[in-house]
Amino acid sequence: MSSSLSAPFTPAAPVVPPKPFLLTPHQGEAARALLGYVGALPLTTADAQLLATVVAIRAARAGVGNLTGQDVRSLRLADPEGAVAAFAALGWQGQEALLGADLVTPVGVIVPDLAGRPDSPLPFGKVMRSRVSGWTVRTLSAKPVKKTSTAARLAALFLAAHGPADEPGTLPVHLPDACRAALPELLGKGFLRVLDGDRYMLADAVRHLSGMRPLPDTRPATRDEPEAEGPSWQEWKDRASVALRRHVEAVENCPECALSTARVSEAFMRKAVPAQFGEKARTAYGVWAAKYPDQGPAAAERAAAFRASHGHGPSVKQLCKELGWGKMSRELRIHVIRRLIAEGWLTNTDPVPWTLRPGKAAQPGAAAPTGVRRR
Repeated sequence: MSSSLSAPFTPAAPVVPPKPFLLTPHQGEAARALLGYVGALPLTTADAQLLATVVAIRAARAGVGNLTGQDVRSLRLADPEGAVAAFAALGWQGQEALLGADLVTPVGVIVPDLAGRPDSPLPFGKVMRSRVSGWTVRTLSAKPVKKTSTAARLAALFLAAHGPADEPGTLPVHLPDACRAALPELLGKGFLRVLDGDRYMLADAVRHLSGMRPLPDTRPATRDEPEAEGPSWQEWKDRASVALRRHVEAVENCPECALSTARVSEAFMRKAVPAQFGEKARTAYGVWAAKYPDQGPAAAERAAAFRASHGHGPSVKQLCKELGWGKMSRELRIHVIRRLIAEGWLTNTDPVPWTLRPGKAAQPGAAAPTGVRRR
């Protein structure tokens, strides 16, 4: 009798789709212009250059970059006092207030070079400035970069902006010396896949941060090629109205939520499917309503506070969590919020996500819905 041995079946690992690029090719050019501007400033430390990058992109349109003390603290500079003091030699004004005890009041740092001049070195429009600013935040907060030195994080911005997504690139000629010394740190942390002399390549995990994304294939499709896929995240946003684009970017760049680009894009781009509520969900709602009666006013109050803090409304899950309603199934969360919307305590711009806000019943002087007590 013969027998054979075979390896146990191992299911294939799920294919993780690549994250959508944060910048279009044109926006990548703008990111490189920003870093070129900062690299040409007479600043000698990585702390000062990184802080200047954040100030400059915020000041790109009006010549005033608004930052808080908390913004400076979040950069984890080794010498924030020295970085702020270095701005005086540039003719920048108002930055001294960033070192005060108040961490939340915005401080306007005046950058004369960018103050509405027709020959501004950073001639960005509103959307361009917002996209490059968001890219800066995402790059500095990327997992392989978070806990590195100031010089390494500044280097990550330069290398992402100048690095092709799918092939080796050449170190930018204006890369600060401190950044060059920190490149092995980025290689060790997994930000870089290749570092060989002046040649480098971004790791797959940060490919979406590349400022030199591949151009789309413009060849005519043949009969044997698959049907064209839907729009990319950037293309979807480019087609959105001004109001919707503003809302999308408020969510995508929200430092409080810190949501991944994949999470935000999936929520906005997915096709809306009406929720179906069966007997199980209705029974669960009855149990919930008995445990948490008269939640309308509290829901409206928390939705308003969330919007004031984040610059956008909460998601259904976020609002339920804010109100401390405990563990709930997705169906129950949606059912509860739908009932509060029907009662007038909440409203939203369905099906756009993150748009919950107080409804008519929550407005001053409004009569409470029938059978519902105000508290």
